[in-house]
Amino acid sequence: MSEKKQLGKILLRQRALSPEELDRALADNKGGRLASRLAASGAISDVAALKALSEQHGIPGIDLSQICLRLEDLDLLPREIAEKHLILPVLVEDDRLFIAMANPREKKVIDELEFVTGKRVYPYVALEGPLSAVIEEAYEKKTRGEAFYIGPNCPEEVRSKHGVDADPDERSAFDEAHASRPPLQAPGVVIDDESEALSRREDVEDNDFSETSRELSVVTDLPDHDSSPAATEASGKTILVVDDETEIRKMLVRLLTRAGHHVVEADRGLSALRLVKERHPDLIVLDAMLPEVHGFEIARRIKGSQRYGKIPIIMVSAVYRGWRYAEDLKASCGVDHFIEKPFRIAEIMAAVDASLRKLPPAEAPDVSGEAEAALNAGVGAYKAGRLDEAIEHLKRGVAIDPLAYRLHFHLGLLYGKKGRVYDAVSELETAVDINSRHFPAVKNLAILYQKAGFRNKAVEMWERSLSLAPDEETKQSIREHLLNLL
Repeated sequence: MSEKKQLGKILLRQRALSPEELDRALADNKGGRLASRLAASGAISDVAALKALSEQHGIPGIDLSQICLRLEDLDLLPREIAEKHLILPVLVEDDRLFIAMANPREKKVIDELEFVTGKRVYPYVALEGPLSAVIEEAYEKKTRGEAFYIGPNCPEEVRSKHGVDADPDERSAFDEAHASRPPLQAPGVVIDDESEALSRREDVEDNDFSETSRELSVVTDLPDHDSSPAATEASGKTILVVDDETEIRKMLVRLLTRAGHHVVEADRGLSALRLVKERHPDLIVLDAMLPEVHGFEIARRIKGSQRYGKIPIIMVSAVYRGWRYAEDLKASCGVDHFIEKPFRIAEIMAAVDASLRKLPPAEAPDVSGEAEAALNAGVGAYKAGRLDEAIEHLKRGVAIDPLAYRLHFHLGLLYGKKGRVYDAVSELETAVDINSRHFPAVKNLAILYQKAGFRNKAVEMWERSLSLAPDEETKQSIREHLLNLL
């Protein structure tokens, strides 16, 4: 089914227009985006168009007439890119970037933006005409030195809350309010009423914060299952090679093995993360573009941890080129070397030798014990009703061992209970990346995606949780929920 026909069916089901009106609109729609054209012509309201687009794309829609935009955030995206792809940063919050897009299916653009900014990108769908106009006006205001773009329908309480109309001495209050405001409370986000009602049927559950006595092994190293002669006789270092191109990966394995190193390999992002935890390699040769989890995200997770942060990373890429990318990778992801494909053998081996020479003396800190202690302390504080304290303990544990899925899982649950939906989503995504078979993490991630308005992602997670459900009763409940959601 074409996108226009799919959208037309949604509009009919929502009774935004009659069949006759839809037929006329389809006949007149010469390649333009149907919902935006209907809204611009007055045939349907902007809200109706946004609801239809939200359902079509499975992500929230955003009414740009109600936003309050801090213009310094536009530094993250050059104006020519914003105008070419119809993208606008609407909120920057820690390591997350929320954008309005006319076409959320431009996945490559989202990937590039995540790479350049070093932030996780959450796309919202917006109407093409209003988005183009806001992009032009917002960048013009920024050029003139103004601090904010205020939508014409921005509620007075939002303006007041953000200090937009306050005296200059009080303007700093804006940053504090802006940083702490949950994105779902931002005006302009349109959540379909039916999806909202469905999402209230379940919540992040207390009983998922289980006893930890039988779970603590997940924060310790897994045993090395490779007892082959090559594994025991190699006199060099353990090197992890991660590349989804089989020929390149096998070539690197041969080169490094001949140099006397023990080499383990992975062709996907999640496998690479598991091997980092299982084998604790001395060096990682990492492709930038991988299935499941990008190489630069893997690098950020590793370099941001106390336990694995000293592992040198050599990143290779056929996509990202030039010294600017190399410097960005070193600054934002902490990689030690960046090499473009196709590379020379001498070049990669020189980077390996240089990285291994800089390795610090071997240490054996009881890091896993510290992570276990942080997890225990977090659970104890939670059960005692000290939610904020529990979060701090778990955050400390994650900093120590970022590949311990239970720490991310419990931290995600606590963020969910605090109403910090996107923080919760981020932690549960990481838990599922590390342990894709953990039913409570997958189920709660489905719930949170649904609450945030990302219907397609919610459906994907509910389907995954169906295959992991522990009993038939739970499976039947999920099936019913999926039928209602679809």
